[in-house]
Amino acid sequence: MAATKFHEKKNFRMGEEILYKDLSYEIVNAAIPVWKNLGCGFLGKVYENALMIELHKRNLHCEQQKPIKVHYEQYVIGEYVAGILVEGKILLELKAAKAIDDAHIAQIINYLKATHLRLGMILNFGPEKMEFKRIAH
Repeated sequence: MAATKFHEKKNFRMGEEILYKDLSYEIVNAAIPVWKNLGCGFLGKVYENALMIELHKRNLHCEQQKPIKVHYEQYVIGEYVAGILVEGKILLELKAAKAIDDAHIAQIINYLKATHLRLGMILNFGPEKMEFKRIAH
C-alpha cells in the first residue's frame, strides 16, 4: 500500500468542521491508485491525466487545465492555468518532486487568493511515497 502523509495547518477552532473533509478524502483515495500504478518518475501531466480518470470514476466534476485570471484591484494582470479544479471547490496542484516544499505551499496560497477559493491541495507523486498537503485559505 502506498504511504501517504497528511498535513494540515490547524487553524480551526474546537468544534469546527474540517473544510471539505469528505471530498478531500475522495481526492486522496483517487490519487493512491495513480501512484501505485505509475510509481515515480513521470512528469506531472501524466499523473494529472491519470488522476482525472480516477476522479471521474468517482463521479466527481473536475476541470483540467482551467484558465484563471489574476486581478490586481480592477485590472487583470495575468493568467495562470490551474491543474485540476474539483467540484468547483478544491484546487489541486500536482507535483512530481522529492517532497512538498515551502515554494509549493506559497504557490497554492497565491492561487487560492487569485481564485477566491478556500481550499487547495498539493498532491506529490514523489519517489518514495505519494504525499499530500491541504492548504486552507
